[in-house]
Amino acid sequence: MDVVRLVLDLLYPPRCPFCGNVLETWEEGMCRRCQTNLPWMQTDGKRVEFCEKCLSPLWYQDGVRRGMHSYKFRGGRDHASLFGLLMAQCLTDRWGEPMDCVTWVPLSARGLKRRGYDQCQLLAQQVGQRMELEVVPTLVKVRDTKRQSSITSPSARRANVSGAYALQEGADVAGKHIVLVDDVATSGATLEECAACLRMGGAEKVVALTLAQTKK
Repeated sequence: MDVVRLVLDLLYPPRCPFCGNVLETWEEGMCRRCQTNLPWMQTDGKRVEFCEKCLSPLWYQDGVRRGMHSYKFRGGRDHASLFGLLMAQCLTDRWGEPMDCVTWVPLSARGLKRRGYDQCQLLAQQVGQRMELEVVPTLVKVRDTKRQSSITSPSARRANVSGAYALQEGADVAGKHIVLVDDVATSGATLEECAACLRMGGAEKVVALTLAQTKK
């Protein structure tokens, strides 16, 4: 271990993103208790239009909700490595076909400026690195929307994101099999909107991949 990391571990001990317990090293990612007790998904997820499947390693509840909230709203960008690993393992286990590339559900320019990083892009980069797949930007968010988590009605969620995304100018998706990364799948409305853009651009298959999703 280098001196800088040792000092950081002493000043800011690494914690499990799901329960907050202190870890021995950053490399562990999460504590052994959470490895056993997290709400692991054992089946394929919800049906999302324009996607072959919607895959996630975890249900969005309890400690998983805490971990994602920390990742998105408390500057916990270091969690991307662990989250991306879990997502890549899920894709390997539950999708047997080869894919051409990985892309992500993007933030708007205003959202990116406010947060300082695009959490879905970081996840996509981790998945692509572990799956040895090219990570390419294909979508843009053309208008700001309300946070989907603040809207309870499925129809209102769809209305909120309708027309909010578009295929990036010059994006070459024709005939490709694409992994579409988002952080959490709730109603699936955002994934549907983005997948529709990819399919209209000529993508042959789209597989949605998130860290977690809500139960039906």
